[in-house]
Amino acid sequence: MKTWLDKWEPENDEFWKNTGSKIAWKTLTITTLSLIFSFASWFMMSVIAVKLPGLGFPFSKDQLFWLVAIPGLAAGFLRIIHTFILPIYGTRHVVTVATLLKLIPVVGIGFAVMDTNTPFWVFVLLAITSGFGGGDFSSFMPSTSLFFPKRLKGTALGIQAGIGNFGVSLAQFITPIILSVSIYGTTSVFTSIDVKETKNVLKDSTVEKQNEVFAALDDKSQNKILAAVKKPVLDSVTAVTKSNENFKIFSALPLNEKSKAIANANPKLAEKILNKISPENEAVTHKEIYIQSAAFWYIGFLLVLGVISWFFLKSIPMQASIKEQMDIFKNKHTWFCTITYVMTFGTFAGLSAAFPLMIKFLYGDFPNAPDPLVYAFYGPLIGSASRVCFGFVADKVGGAILTTITGIGILTGAVILVTQGLVSPTSMDQFPMFVAVILAMFFFTGVGNAGTFRQFPIIFSENQRQAAGVIGWTAAIAAFGPFIFSKLIGNNITANGTVNQFFIGLILFTILATSVNWWFYNRKGCEKPS
Repeated sequence: MKTWLDKWEPENDEFWKNTGSKIAWKTLTITTLSLIFSFASWFMMSVIAVKLPGLGFPFSKDQLFWLVAIPGLAAGFLRIIHTFILPIYGTRHVVTVATLLKLIPVVGIGFAVMDTNTPFWVFVLLAITSGFGGGDFSSFMPSTSLFFPKRLKGTALGIQAGIGNFGVSLAQFITPIILSVSIYGTTSVFTSIDVKETKNVLKDSTVEKQNEVFAALDDKSQNKILAAVKKPVLDSVTAVTKSNENFKIFSALPLNEKSKAIANANPKLAEKILNKISPENEAVTHKEIYIQSAAFWYIGFLLVLGVISWFFLKSIPMQASIKEQMDIFKNKHTWFCTITYVMTFGTFAGLSAAFPLMIKFLYGDFPNAPDPLVYAFYGPLIGSASRVCFGFVADKVGGAILTTITGIGILTGAVILVTQGLVSPTSMDQFPMFVAVILAMFFFTGVGNAGTFRQFPIIFSENQRQAAGVIGWTAAIAAFGPFIFSKLIGNNITANGTVNQFFIGLILFTILATSVNWWFYNRKGCEKPS
């Protein structure tokens, strides 16, 4: 079958009307459907990681954040590769192969989660392969940019990126539902611990009994319990007891902190402790789930989309070697665009990955704690929807003003999170406002993502091949967002139980990126109005 089109002239009205439009919109439809599952499989690990402790996997809080962060790190490097392969291999080959490659993490993770003896390093490797889905963006989007005339680029890119971003919400929305569906294999027992009931168990038992059960644990288990105590509390108790012995520290913990420490340790370990203290307790609950279904359900869709991509896609004859494509790095605007896109998409992807675990570790130790997956999908959903809607707006008013508005929105949200104590909470009363602010930030990231991708083809209007390359490159760097957000947020929570320092850093970076955008692309008399 023929791969390369004989010619492509989207700015020629007659060609566009008679030939180009049909091919471009067909290509956009197929690649967008594939991109949905790219994003879904990319964020698959961030959804599954929340469930792993309850299944009996002995992973620490830091290890869970690593599993969420690694797909973003892998995607960033893979997007750099995708940036340069499109002009070499063309849309048809790149999209087909990229779609089928995602079967590796989907099948691998599905089997790995069925066995609690699967070592952490296996999950690390599978998290790396999850980055395949994240890498696709840097070839899919440049491809779309080449297929459409300038007047429709903002609309086309907004539709593809926005609908593609829905894949994040799809993964987070489908997972809780699909866990009750048998696709392959047997059920796993998911254990959950209720903080309020844990407190009641301890309140109704003697201190001597609690200390006896704790003392009987091995050192590793004792350390896991104390690791669940927030650092300021742990430091305070250690100072009062003037001891580093686990037993003495645990004995001196206040009732609230002791119950939180047990409830937030590995659920299987917490179950063991609570059952020994009170065999008839109501703090431990069990539910049978098909955790592997959260990965296996992608398989059929990926196979179908791979076949459709091979038989229905064509490639634009705009070939260039990697050396020729390196010319984008000589242009200062490549770097300025990178900064602004890290602010918009980097924040979207970073919050998407870290949002579930932030809910779990910031608000999970309060009574009536929320289920992270109930709220997590709303953020990516809102950010994706605003990206689609504002793609049309960007074609009308320009992208630069939308990017500036986004910077102001993200900045305001981050300031509220820090000043109102929403990322260093003291009660569940702060949770509604925390969710509202995060969702508002997601909305603005979508607006900015639409704006930046409208800007890039205009800033590089003298060379559309460069414009496509810059789209791929900026998307590659912004894809490190999940890694940066997850690791820094995880480190913050582990160190002091809050995320204030991270969001202060985000405030400073947002000021820089917004200033760059306003000065070069938005203010009156700027160098590249877009």
